[in-house]
Order: sequence, then structure tokens, then C-alpha cells
Amino acid sequence: MRYFFPLALCLLFGIQVYAQEDVFLREQTADSLYKEDQFYIGVTYNLLGKQPSGISQSGFSSGYHFGFIKDIPINKRRNSAIGVGLGVSINSFNQNLLITETTRGTMFSVLDRSETSYTKNKFSSYMLELPLEYRWRTSTSREYKFWRVYTGVKFGYVFANQTKFKGEPTNISLNNKDVFNEFQYGLTMSAGYNTWNFYIYYALNPIFNASAKLKGDTIDMNAIKIGLIFYIL
Repeated sequence: MRYFFPLALCLLFGIQVYAQEDVFLREQTADSLYKEDQFYIGVTYNLLGKQPSGISQSGFSSGYHFGFIKDIPINKRRNSAIGVGLGVSINSFNQNLLITETTRGTMFSVLDRSETSYTKNKFSSYMLELPLEYRWRTSTSREYKFWRVYTGVKFGYVFANQTKFKGEPTNISLNNKDVFNEFQYGLTMSAGYNTWNFYIYYALNPIFNASAKLKGDTIDMNAIKIGLIFYIL
């Protein structure tokens, strides 16, 4: 019996050391593999920049964004990374730019409420998107609530578009007109804490291509999207 307690203490000490080493090894392994692969969901209020004279927005213009971003850490602490993703977005713009189809092609004009009665006038785009980001965050392999700032560029391919006018003298609905720029790109930034993050996108090229003209001038309007984005591990 006199050897029982020393042996028991040695055994307990050995188990404790083994457990601590095991935890340390698991944490080191987790740190070596830690990354922020994420699904994202975003909701934005869409604005039109560089509006031609006479053009104005009305109502709420919305955007919905969904996708996945692959995280590639670039430093030992793994709080800096490059993110490459793939997603889709649906964007609408309510405004007073009327788009019609005539024998001369797609035409643009400005709606005047004093002359035309209408309840809806908007165009929409459906895009495949490729976000490319530099990502900084305060997270660790064990901390899931953290501050983040992600900046980068987003490339988009418009695979479908639609315009709708509801009013007098007749309703107009057009689909997949070639006056939209198929490829669109812009700067992005998202910043926030935990789930809630502010998001902004500023397009670097116009919504419409060079064939879209209003009173003989090219329509250089671009998209500005401001809202919230949610990241889900």
C-alpha cells in the first residue's frame, strides 16, 4: 500500500501531461488548417450613378446576393487571406427610363408623369458573379465572433435581363435585350462584427453598352449597391 499513492500520483500526472500535449497538438493542427470558407447572403438597396439629365429613381430598388467564397490564408496567424468565390445576384432598378422596342431597334426615352400615367417602370438583371477579395479578420480557430474587413473586386456575367413598364397606353415587357453590358465589374467592401456586416459595391463600367443612347448620348449609368451581407460558416 505504501507504493500505491506515489504510483497513483505518477499515473495522474502522466495522464494530465498526455492530455495537455494532446490538446496542444489538436490546437496546433487546427491552427495549421484554419480558414474561413463561407456561404454569403446579401440584401442591398440599389442606386444609379452618373444619371443622365431627367432620369430619377422611384420606389425601392433591391438586390439579392447568394454564393460561396473559398478562403486562402496568406500568413502564419491566418487572419489575412485571399477569397475567391462564385455566386448569383438578382438586381432591380425602379426609375423613369422607358425602354421600348421599335422597328429601329431598342429605344430609350424619359418618362414624364405629367404626360404619362404609369405604376411601374424598372429593369432587372440576373448575374453570375465571381468575387475576389483581400480578407482581414480577428478570428482564430476557436473564435467565431470577430471583426472583419474584406475588400476586393467582383466580376459579373449578366445571363438574363428584363424590363417592365405598367401604364398607359399599354404595358411593355422585354426580355434579354442586347443593350445591357454582359460583363460588369466593380469594387466591393464589407466590414462588420460577427454575422452583421455592412456591404457596398461600386460598378466601374456602365449597366448599358455603347449602343444604348438617350437623345443621341451614350447612357453611362453605373450601379451602386449598399446594404448588408451575412457570412455563414
